[in-house]
Amino acid sequence: MLITHHAEARAVLSDGRYVPPPVPQDGEPGTLAWLRAHVSRFSTGETHAERRRLVVERLSALDPAELRTAARAATLDRCGDRCGDRDGDWRGVPTAVLGAALGVPDTSAVPAAASGYLSGEGSPQADAAVAELLGLTDLPAVTLLLQGHAATEALIENALTHAVPGDDPEAVLRETLRQDPPLKASRRLDTRTGEEVTIDLVAANRDPEVFADPDRFDASRGPAPHLTFGDGLRPCPAPAHALALAAGVLDALLEGTRR
Repeated sequence: MLITHHAEARAVLSDGRYVPPPVPQDGEPGTLAWLRAHVSRFSTGETHAERRRLVVERLSALDPAELRTAARAATLDRCGDRCGDRDGDWRGVPTAVLGAALGVPDTSAVPAAASGYLSGEGSPQADAAVAELLGLTDLPAVTLLLQGHAATEALIENALTHAVPGDDPEAVLRETLRQDPPLKASRRLDTRTGEEVTIDLVAANRDPEVFADPDRFDASRGPAPHLTFGDGLRPCPAPAHALALAAGVLDALLEGTRR
């Protein structure tokens, strides 16, 4: 079943009978398959609640304002004079900054480990990267790094297609999350029927019953009830942190366009 309306999507996300599709539980310890079986994103019930608690506990020690400042500084350091063309070496900055804040000194393995995190498509390279990360830090920190890596970079890339000099980075990011989200769909399993439900986030975030002129990108729209960070029973645990990292990178890149 495909859901495209905002109200229906919120109803599913608020109903405990809809759960993430189960993932295999027999992966070898230290592999990508094992990791997916042990993180909050793909678990349910009390197991999910405890794993999420540990992630939130890790996040509680991180100040979003400090993440934003660090991401801006790191972007300026990497891009230098190329920040103005928006094509400098900013990729990897959000993950590196988040890793440093979590006490992970080396995040170079994150892209390989994250490549199959959502899809479950494993590889020897992904397994080796997961093992490397687990040797550096705890599972909640690895969870945060893998869940945030691709989504945050895609959010920045999408925002850059809409931003113009003088824009407020936070406003651009808010509207990008609504109109051009990095994650296009979310899946759930109906435990009553076994049917898989796909929530079309792009369509739900442009529902004309909720958003005026929904197809128009309007950075002045203000906060909007988009569903990109989830809703109901399983919202994203780190929206403020993700936005801070993305805003820090945009601060530097948009600052470069104003020079």
